[in-house]
Amino acid sequence: MVWTPLHAKIHRTLRSRHLFERQQRLLVAVSGGQDSLCLIKLLLDLQPKWGWHLSIAHCDHRWRSDSQANANHVENLAKSWGISFYLETANEPINSEAAARDWRYQALSAIAQANNYQYIVTGHTKSDRAETLLYNLIRGTGADGLQALTWQRLLTTGIMLVRPLLEITRTQTQQFCQDFQLPVWEDYTNEDLKYARNRIRQELIPYLQQNFNPQVESALAQTAELLQAEVEYLEKAAQKLREEAMGWSMGHEEDSVNLRLNRRVLQKAPLALQRRVMRQVLQQILADAPSFEHIEKLTALITAPNRSQTDPFPGGAIAQVQGDWICLK
Repeated sequence: MVWTPLHAKIHRTLRSRHLFERQQRLLVAVSGGQDSLCLIKLLLDLQPKWGWHLSIAHCDHRWRSDSQANANHVENLAKSWGISFYLETANEPINSEAAARDWRYQALSAIAQANNYQYIVTGHTKSDRAETLLYNLIRGTGADGLQALTWQRLLTTGIMLVRPLLEITRTQTQQFCQDFQLPVWEDYTNEDLKYARNRIRQELIPYLQQNFNPQVESALAQTAELLQAEVEYLEKAAQKLREEAMGWSMGHEEDSVNLRLNRRVLQKAPLALQRRVMRQVLQQILADAPSFEHIEKLTALITAPNRSQTDPFPGGAIAQVQGDWICLK
């Protein structure tokens, strides 16, 4: 085996960030593109040092005419490497990026649960991290959206999603695949500019590199890395504040029919924590993620006159001021 600087970098990253331990069962998501082939090759080469049990999962969205051939290609690679292969095919073509991502994570989680894998590993890179930050910034988001591609996150009970390549650029994965002559499957939808992420990748990032900062990918990825630690801290602080505000009236019991928050407790906190508390509360009662407007109208009740109330949230819940309390009914 040829030991490259990229092998050394990933080996160090796994150890320093404690992304996963030795002897673990890893389910590697492989599309057949350069990033995922780079990932599986690196993990296969590192396998003797770590003692992992590696398998490949492939998700066929059925949105390309060659998607079945793509799946067969990845399956043949798995056979040539002597590792297990799992395929999940969509019942009908999935045409939106968001829907495809949600379905893909559900499919991967189901495979992992059914076959006792503790980790799902994906080939997201530093380039993806930069693009995701820009994509969410343009749509409108807070710090949480800007740091969305994290090193690891819990997908479902007992299954962790891990992204070991977040310090590696797409240029580096391309060079790695060329050096090792890996048979990359070219996905022609990556060239389709009707998808916003493709326009960011092909038009916006090159423009920023040429006109503002040649190292813009690294700069944006570094921003995401800094925000990740800050978001983690703020979320924990907000959770503690929420428990204090609820505990005054309810002894730490949460009643979704009549949930109450003490305004005196919340008034002492900075606005950033107030907003996060309200977002956490709304996440409990709303089917979809709360919008900025939802959070703001609930936060406004912290200092509003008695008997003030919101118009109904999606699903019909209303928040009302009753003395020192904000009551959600």
